[in-house]
Amino acid sequence: MPKILVVIFFLLSIQGSYAQIDSLQQLRDSTKVSLDAVAAQDSVKKETRKERKEREKAEKERAKYYYKDILKDSTRLAIEHISRVAWRRSAIAPGWGQITNGGRWVWVKLPIIYGGFITAYFVFDYWNYYYKMFAKEAAYRIDHSGGKDNPDLLTLSTEGIIRQKDNFRRNRDMTILVTAVWWVGNVVEAYSDSMLRNRYNIGDDLGLKITPTLMPTVPTMAYQPNLTNYFTPGVKLTLTIK
Repeated sequence: MPKILVVIFFLLSIQGSYAQIDSLQQLRDSTKVSLDAVAAQDSVKKETRKERKEREKAEKERAKYYYKDILKDSTRLAIEHISRVAWRRSAIAPGWGQITNGGRWVWVKLPIIYGGFITAYFVFDYWNYYYKMFAKEAAYRIDHSGGKDNPDLLTLSTEGIIRQKDNFRRNRDMTILVTAVWWVGNVVEAYSDSMLRNRYNIGDDLGLKITPTLMPTVPTMAYQPNLTNYFTPGVKLTLTIK
């Protein structure tokens, strides 16, 4: 029995030795792999700041000619360029982009655009005039303990003067906001008109014809002595989709 235990202990010790040798071999291999990776990383040349800028510039330039990895043709690039020119010019000077787009309606758009700006100026001047008047009167009454300066505002209380002043200021500021929205609308109109004009056919020849016609009426049991009781004058619209 003791001999058997000795043999078992000897076998277990040999197996443990082999396991330690295998673990040391694996540790040596992993260390070698990590060292090789570090050496390879050190051997790769790091990207300089100048090279990074050049690479980013090249990527941006490539994005102009590709859309989701699809190469744009020269026609599409030309259309995008014209559209960019149109809305940028309208952002600089209202109506400039509309002139760039051209067309029959450009001389209708320009009076509307500048008419809106002129109207906005007079509305702003109106609200600003009364705002200054009421603000001056409110400041005078506060500084002089309820004294009144403007003879046109003698019947109004100090609280009413301040309330009206705030209303005029709010309307004046709202006029500025509406004017800014009008300017943005001018830019959007120039861009959309350029896109539609160059990508779709919105010319004058839309295949629409208007001709007079006679439409039959529903017959009745009553006596109808002439032809006009059977037909009604009308207009016929014919739209041809191309």
